[in-house]
Amino acid sequence: MLPAADSYDALNAAFEWQVPAQYNIGVDVCDKWADGSGRLALIYETREGEQTRFTFDELKTLSNQFANALMRAGLKRGDRVGIFLPQSPETAIAHLAIYKAGCIAVPLFALFGMDAIQYRLADSGAAALITDHAGFQKLEQIRDTLPELKAAYYVGGEHDESAPEYAHMFWDTLRAETEAFTPVDTSSDDPAAIIYTSGTTGKPKGALLAHRVLLGHLPGVEMSQGLFPANAKLMWTPADWAWIGGLFDVLLPAWHHGVAVLARRFEKFDGPAAFDLMARHGVTHTFLPPTALKMMRSVARPEQWKLSLRAVASGGESLGEELIAWGRTALGVTINEFYGQTECNVVVSSCSTLFEPRPGAIGRSAPGHRVTIVDDNGTELAPGTPGNIAIKSPDPVMFLRYWNNEPATRDKFRGPFLLTGDLGLCDADGFIRFVGRNDDVITSAGYRIGPAPIEDCLLRHPAVSMAAVIGAPDAARTEIVMAFIVLNGGFIADETLVRELQQHVRTRLAAHEYPREIRFVDALPMTPTGKVMRKELRSQLPSGT
Repeated sequence: MLPAADSYDALNAAFEWQVPAQYNIGVDVCDKWADGSGRLALIYETREGEQTRFTFDELKTLSNQFANALMRAGLKRGDRVGIFLPQSPETAIAHLAIYKAGCIAVPLFALFGMDAIQYRLADSGAAALITDHAGFQKLEQIRDTLPELKAAYYVGGEHDESAPEYAHMFWDTLRAETEAFTPVDTSSDDPAAIIYTSGTTGKPKGALLAHRVLLGHLPGVEMSQGLFPANAKLMWTPADWAWIGGLFDVLLPAWHHGVAVLARRFEKFDGPAAFDLMARHGVTHTFLPPTALKMMRSVARPEQWKLSLRAVASGGESLGEELIAWGRTALGVTINEFYGQTECNVVVSSCSTLFEPRPGAIGRSAPGHRVTIVDDNGTELAPGTPGNIAIKSPDPVMFLRYWNNEPATRDKFRGPFLLTGDLGLCDADGFIRFVGRNDDVITSAGYRIGPAPIEDCLLRHPAVSMAAVIGAPDAARTEIVMAFIVLNGGFIADETLVRELQQHVRTRLAAHEYPREIRFVDALPMTPTGKVMRKELRSQLPSGT
């Protein structure tokens, strides 16, 4: 979607949205490429290393058949369909079929527990579910609480006797259907998916996304992936396709451009395995969440793998200078940081092809998006003034509303601005700095302190593998800065190291921002998308700590 340009300013000046009135994701990312040429769409690798390849022609046929199966089960336009599977061909086929049928996809993270899927299936009123053996074990215990669920499709081997009697066998049901299907003529504003937020602040909310949301993603994805699809041959992410980062930042944008995707999600992320996978397959473009990057950073001698990377994007947590510097050496590229959230994704991005990243900044507004800093009333603030990171509506990537939660939808906006819930500031050149979540900001002795710069500073110390900073209650200062740290191997968690880390922050960042208390832990609590759950860390503190 981005026009040719040799600078960020020229790109912005030349950009125009291209959002047609009628638009269907499934047709755009699959059917338009299914021209009989056998163009490669998907490489699926199992944990045993077995590979299966699918062309766009094959995916069109298979998704047509499954769309017919959904219609035969009594589903109609607008019905919600849960997809409770990891990265796999069945997940991709289900998404394509749901969009082409005019239904609404409800992606569900494969590691969700019983309560998590019950809440999402019940809240969305899902009429069908596609899942595997592990998913059916959970479904069996909650099925009676889901009266709107009409059909459940079992993904497993042929003649799998462990499937419940009421289950439709996914592949048997699909193959019994005709290969012809006429996609529903959806408008760009028709709903396509409900993706539930990770629930770091209260119950998860279902963000209802329109078909146009994919087109809204393209400028930011193309920026963060080095003016994608230039030099693109194969794209991969360890992020689950149930999350917006895996689905709308990788799978669907790649297919919009006809670029093949590698499907291989590790049950537990493994740094050496990630290097090996990308080297073996010649992955050229990837989205690596910050947590994955931090785990890969601890791998010895990354130069032992010959990588073909042309661009690496990352977002979800602020990266900091240390990770950017490591990426240049270990990955051979400058990692492009991007920013967004489920409700309005990839609206800010770096792009090393156009400009050097600015230390401490997460990037600049992607073309077509108006990202600014406002006060709590929605009034724009002057450059350099901290406030709420906000996006001006209307915007093609912006969600329609929260499902079944109109009060939360209203509370998300101040006038024309969607409030992200994050604090930041914007300099005179348009570079945006992330300060922290509204509820993460630390108030200490009159100072308002964001955790991100302190975490970045700590990560520059050779002893630190991961760091999370919170405010702990303090009678004299309101709050003190407290750091939870996971150490690299070979370092001893003692008072000498505590003092060294405190001095490290004092001298490199600010005297008032050093962590007055440091706790060494084996691991940090993370959301399924890899974001540190600072709320969980705060909940572990006794009152008055």
